[in-house]
Amino acid sequence: MTKKYRVLFLSLAVVLAMSLLVVGCGGTDEPPVDTPDVADPTGDDVIMEPPAAVGEQVGFEIVGIEPGAGLMMATEEVLDVYGLEEWTLVESSSAAMAAALRRAYENQEPIIVTGWTPHWKFASFDLKYLDDPQGVYGGDEQVHTLVREGLEADEPSAFTVLDRFFWTPDDMAEVMVAIEEGSSEEQAAADWAAANQDTVNEWTEGVEEVDGNRIDLAFVAWDSEIASTNVVKYVLESIGYDVRMRQLEPAPMFQGVESGEADAMVAAWLPTTHESYMDRFGEGLVDLGPNLDGTRIGLVVPAYMDIDSIEDLR
Repeated sequence: MTKKYRVLFLSLAVVLAMSLLVVGCGGTDEPPVDTPDVADPTGDDVIMEPPAAVGEQVGFEIVGIEPGAGLMMATEEVLDVYGLEEWTLVESSSAAMAAALRRAYENQEPIIVTGWTPHWKFASFDLKYLDDPQGVYGGDEQVHTLVREGLEADEPSAFTVLDRFFWTPDDMAEVMVAIEEGSSEEQAAADWAAANQDTVNEWTEGVEEVDGNRIDLAFVAWDSEIASTNVVKYVLESIGYDVRMRQLEPAPMFQGVESGEADAMVAAWLPTTHESYMDRFGEGLVDLGPNLDGTRIGLVVPAYMDIDSIEDLR
């Protein structure tokens, strides 16, 4: 190669090398392009997904109680009024509902149940009602005592005790909690009566004792009604009655007292929960008025759930 061409070749090589050096050093005035963060497969910098909606958390299910209960019928209406077509109201029992609530609560899991107060679960767990802005569940209710026609003439002593029977939600809660903690229903009622003898005396003052006359009390197997019916049973037995308790579903309970197959019940939630049964059977029943004020029904969740209203279920 001649000297002239050798110099030209070296010059070209130098120019090419400098160009590569500029490119390799990022010689550009444009800012670097941002790239999105990528989750670290080691888990040290994982990008969290937003929490699932409450419906997804609970499988779009509300844990209910016995089919046909007024609370269940009201909840079916809630699903319709609030447009909750995806949701299912699961038929169960009051005992099964409480067991499901306990399991979820102990594991800090989400759950929605049909609930009412008084009930021992509010004393045992930190719970809250979901707001009901449409008012489907109504306001506070009362529990009424209903008896069959003719009871006052047939059994005036029992009629008087039933007519006077009245206690507070706190009284009822004491009996319910005692049963939940292991006392038998009968023992819990007897213990409450012994601790509240002045109240019991108000119900029985001046009442003539009887000798084994039979009285049938109908009740629905809700914890609240188990408590109240056992207390009334204990008091009636203390004045000589042979008391039989008859566990029934709500409709047969009302029908049984109306027909005279049972003598009385202290378990009518009015004006909302048992409204339909009063419409059907009320004309043949004697309403002695409320035996407890300040009850409530609705949808209940653990307080740790981030939800406050039925509208949040949409």
